[in-house]
Amino acid sequence: MAYCFDLKLFMLSHCTQIIAYNRDSSVLHITFLAICTDLNVATLWGGGPYVLKPLWSVELNVKRPLMPVHLSPEQVGLEMLYLCGQLDLLIRAQVHQFQEQLRQDCSPEESDTFQEQGAEIIDQMLQCLEHLPKPMPHLEDYLDMVGLSTMYPRVEVFLIQGSPVDMLEKPPMDEYFSHIGRLNQLLVLSQQLEEDVKHLGSHKYIAHQLSVIYQVLSSFRGIQPLSVLKKEIEANFRQMKTSLLTEEGSRQEPQLPAHYISWILELTLSITSTVSSLPEELTEDLSPAMTFVSQL
Repeated sequence: MAYCFDLKLFMLSHCTQIIAYNRDSSVLHITFLAICTDLNVATLWGGGPYVLKPLWSVELNVKRPLMPVHLSPEQVGLEMLYLCGQLDLLIRAQVHQFQEQLRQDCSPEESDTFQEQGAEIIDQMLQCLEHLPKPMPHLEDYLDMVGLSTMYPRVEVFLIQGSPVDMLEKPPMDEYFSHIGRLNQLLVLSQQLEEDVKHLGSHKYIAHQLSVIYQVLSSFRGIQPLSVLKKEIEANFRQMKTSLLTEEGSRQEPQLPAHYISWILELTLSITSTVSSLPEELTEDLSPAMTFVSQL
């Protein structure tokens, strides 16, 4: 007896059953039953639509882990902090788009991307709450209970009203990501400058790298340890840059004098030590998240 397999249907991710049927008396055709879960309709390859019985429908878990994972209440709290941050950034981006639409005399409309990603994040939040002891709290109640509604008021309003809105007062977590980003930028730039001074055969771009670090330092206002380092760059930058000048037509690569190499290495060490130690002056914009995590 000959068998015929339809490989196109084999590739469908929503295929759940194999059925066999006789199309004639001599050949047994084996096809896959592709189930459309949204419409609850099955389509046989080459045939018409067939209404499925409810007992045939299956639950899809595309976004769930393959292996069962159990989260402790502390891990749930951390995951919810992460998801609230994601949703807050998404809401802020949509609000900004609203403002741009109004400037262009267009009616504000939510983007399809916002609706899809917002629904996905909320679904992940609900899945996360399933790990808590029963009875599972409502999402809004959980955010109130742990303090996330205060940290992310846009998220709370969005969950209640279903639409993205901005706040009259700046929420406490608004500067978190930009602050973390600047700290990371300062750390990475300093480490790169240290490596380049030590190992590169040419110091041609050292002055430029140092000026970029200076700009990042200038973005931190009122931070005493960083202000001291900023003034140190101001006092030495011009002379250091002059020391890199070479005679016109010279093939010699610019090289820093030994004392400027030592100075830059001390400077980069001070920057990395200051950022890594996170003194109190550098944690003000991080304190809501740090307090939340410490109380889990």
